[in-house]
Amino acid sequence: MTWQGVLVSVRDAAEAEEALAGGAAVIDVKDPARGSLGAADPATVAAVARAVGRRAPWTMAAGELAAGVAAVGAWIEAVNAARPTAAPGPAAVKVGLAGMAARPWRDELARVHALLPAGCMHVAVAYADFDRVDAPSPPDVIAAAAGIGCGMLLIDTADKREPGLLGLWSPDEIGAWIAAARRHGLAVALAGRISIPEIRLAVTCGPDVVALRSAVCSNRGGGDVRLGRVSAHLVATAVAECTTAPGLPLEHRSS
Repeated sequence: MTWQGVLVSVRDAAEAEEALAGGAAVIDVKDPARGSLGAADPATVAAVARAVGRRAPWTMAAGELAAGVAAVGAWIEAVNAARPTAAPGPAAVKVGLAGMAARPWRDELARVHALLPAGCMHVAVAYADFDRVDAPSPPDVIAAAAGIGCGMLLIDTADKREPGLLGLWSPDEIGAWIAAARRHGLAVALAGRISIPEIRLAVTCGPDVVALRSAVCSNRGGGDVRLGRVSAHLVATAVAECTTAPGLPLEHRSS
């Protein structure tokens, strides 16, 4: 299963409603106060699953693999227990690889994937700022991903205080990673503080999905925009940028 269009990361059910109202193709659940792929409380994940229902696929961030397979597995189990039985399960789960460069991350990630619900896509996360957070490099992640059962590659940034994806790497360099991922049969999502004016440039790299949070958050109180609130108006603006950019249609598809 793959999608095309805009993924919006939300931190609660109210934000999920805003994202859906703005036309998001995929809803992702995470806690931005806990890091790039901060895991939300299981009850929050369950509430988002209930709110989204079958209107769109939903995914979830499960934190960093450096916390340990047991800790990530316990969180996944708690989410499964909290989620209403009538609500669809997560379409994909993402686990970060910060701090894992010198550890057996391939084996540990495969063990986490074995704990995921049936039908849940396995996602490999490549941090563009890998050298700053002791993560494996994108080429290493891409080379290993298909062999451990991943169907999608997420290219993101771990440190949200630093420049975003397009401030770290050129579209040509990002496009080369995406081309390599395609050769391994992977769908690709791009994230990493992509702003609304950068969406068209991100699309030229050739991803299936553009994943956003800070770009679609209103931040009237100042401070970290990622901790603002998702705005349906900003989501709709981002969706329009994707819709009119060549190469990335809004609607999601399944195969």
